[in-house]
Amino acid sequence: MKADEFGFGTQIRKSPYFDATVRWGAKGFSVYNHMYIPRDFGDPEQNFWNLVNDAILCDVAVERQVEITGPDAARFVQMLTPRDLSKMAVGQCKYILITNAQGGILNDPILLRLAENHFWISLADSDILLWAQGVAVHSGLDVQICEPDVSPLQLQGPKSGQIMQALFGDEILSLKYYWLCELELDGIPLVVSRTGWSSELGYELYLRDGSKGDALWERIMATGVKFGLKPGHTSSIRRIEGGMLSYHADADINTNPYELGLDRLVNLDMEAEFIGKAALRAIRDEGVTRMQVGLVIDAEPLAGPNTTFWQINQNGEEIGKVTSAIYSPRLERNIALAMVGVSHAQIGMKVEVVLPSGPTLATVVERPFFDPKKALAAA
Repeated sequence: MKADEFGFGTQIRKSPYFDATVRWGAKGFSVYNHMYIPRDFGDPEQNFWNLVNDAILCDVAVERQVEITGPDAARFVQMLTPRDLSKMAVGQCKYILITNAQGGILNDPILLRLAENHFWISLADSDILLWAQGVAVHSGLDVQICEPDVSPLQLQGPKSGQIMQALFGDEILSLKYYWLCELELDGIPLVVSRTGWSSELGYELYLRDGSKGDALWERIMATGVKFGLKPGHTSSIRRIEGGMLSYHADADINTNPYELGLDRLVNLDMEAEFIGKAALRAIRDEGVTRMQVGLVIDAEPLAGPNTTFWQINQNGEEIGKVTSAIYSPRLERNIALAMVGVSHAQIGMKVEVVLPSGPTLATVVERPFFDPKKALAAA
């Protein structure tokens, strides 16, 4: 299939790796942050096994960066998130939530600190560039906010460390989980972090010159082939196994951190003010009415992820919805993330899920479903 056969029009941007992914077998795309993202390299189950057994290279240029610089950059970034950043070092990454005045989640990005007054917010799917620029207008703080020419790739899977070692030498092995470094590869400028949307060992390579996208992709694939590297896409199977959120599915502007059990990302005791502080304090004090849970769904293996929110019932009454569901070939069961009324969020509770094929039984279970302590990613 030729690259020009994919067409949403010029308003959907192509990544620097777009042509390379089509050459390497991308069969279908979705839209994320107003850009094409490869979502199909053939069999999604094989993509999962490639990820968990060897390694995959994913075009995630859709993770756009919001760059925040200027004398007040650190103070401004803290305004955006309830997570305490006071001890965040230069070279460190953190998973954060960005909240609005009601405590609703606008995004759950990775924050990277490149220098004392230089931050990147590496986005999930929502327009935080506009939010940050809007907040800055009346903040009285001296900051500059833009979207830089930066496009990440994800190299994920147990062999990713060996591939990175072959690309960059032994020094890369000292890069710690959720830390970054600035590097060059054949003159291509990069920021490399030990992060990724897979719950496996992995790296993200942030390309700082979009004109070098094709060269970077081909260089990594050529080096990785002897380690079993395959082109791939972010795996719904693995991210649901790992309990990782998909923004707009498992969380949105009407979801707060406490409903997701993400209390650790909220520090109401710090002196710094942030957007949503008063609302989140009230939510904490009053308690939530619903909670995210894991489900195991008793049915034939699901053919693919859910494309609608499936209703959850108990005793004939609607109590919640399934937000993300998939069949895990490793666990040999249908697993799901769901939002249910707090009185139904008890491990072992039986509920009814209304699949497209009809109602079926499901059981509330712990999440994540696999490697709950993230030992693989942090190894």
